[in-house]
Amino acid sequence: MEASDSGELIRVRALRKRFGEVTALAGVDLEVRSGEIFGLLGPDGAGKTTFIRILCGLLRPDEGEVVVAGHDVASSPEAVKPYTGYLAQRFALYGDLTVLENARFCARLFGVPRQAYEERLAELLRITRLAPFGNRLAEHLSGGMRQKLALMCTLIHRPRVLLLDEPTTGVDPASRRDFWRLLSGLPAEGVTVLVSTPYMDEAERCNRVALLHRGRLLASGAPAELKAQVKGILFDVVASPQQQARQVLARLGEVHAVTLLGDRLHVAASAGTDRKALLSALRDAGIEVESAEPVEAGLEDAFAAAIAEEVAGVG
Repeated sequence: MEASDSGELIRVRALRKRFGEVTALAGVDLEVRSGEIFGLLGPDGAGKTTFIRILCGLLRPDEGEVVVAGHDVASSPEAVKPYTGYLAQRFALYGDLTVLENARFCARLFGVPRQAYEERLAELLRITRLAPFGNRLAEHLSGGMRQKLALMCTLIHRPRVLLLDEPTTGVDPASRRDFWRLLSGLPAEGVTVLVSTPYMDEAERCNRVALLHRGRLLASGAPAELKAQVKGILFDVVASPQQQARQVLARLGEVHAVTLLGDRLHVAASAGTDRKALLSALRDAGIEVESAEPVEAGLEDAFAAAIAEEVAGVG
């Protein structure tokens, strides 16, 4: 098994998948390079889970080419599995087995010799800091510790490619940071990581990111590259009532997109747009404005701009 000459461990061309009348993936092209952490970013329903399940051989594509670690997934799904590790959204290990029992069971499933997996297990227990909990039942672990156990079991057979489907959803912030600390060290061990996430801060940690929306790949590149592609000027607006403010701003001719970010609105406007014009429009509509300041673009803004561009292209 070898990566391609260009260093790609994952190559996807014109990938399509439908479930009845629903198009989950609509002609996706994507490459993941050896030794990188690649983020698949998108909301629920974007197609992230379907994409990852196809990569690890759990689903068959309807059309397109999918090559992982030098193997064609469609024609040889079993050949891919020794080289991949897959972590699903939901905890899928055995709650009535201990941490050690789960890990050893997974090692035997992959045919890892006992001496090899015991050495690997000791290493993973140290890395995940689960050594003190080796004899604890999985069902008695916290959410963050369960994800560490799942990651440990996924890595027990030393995969070349790690596929993670929203691994930190529902996990507390401290455990999320700890989990990403573990992921950041994997490329040095020769593991290439593809991780899907709905969280922009996690996507910022990736070497490159793909923006997926309704089964379509809108853009891909390093986070800094994607943010640099946001055109015009961006304003951070705090106003009340927020929904009315959003509607007023979206109707302005110089405004391209208005993105809701918690208690704030990010307003993408044409270059040269005067802040006073936004303030006047809001105040004329009886909206109270707390602040409206220019800011640097984030990945949320890059995503919103890509969606707006796609909608304009379709229209």
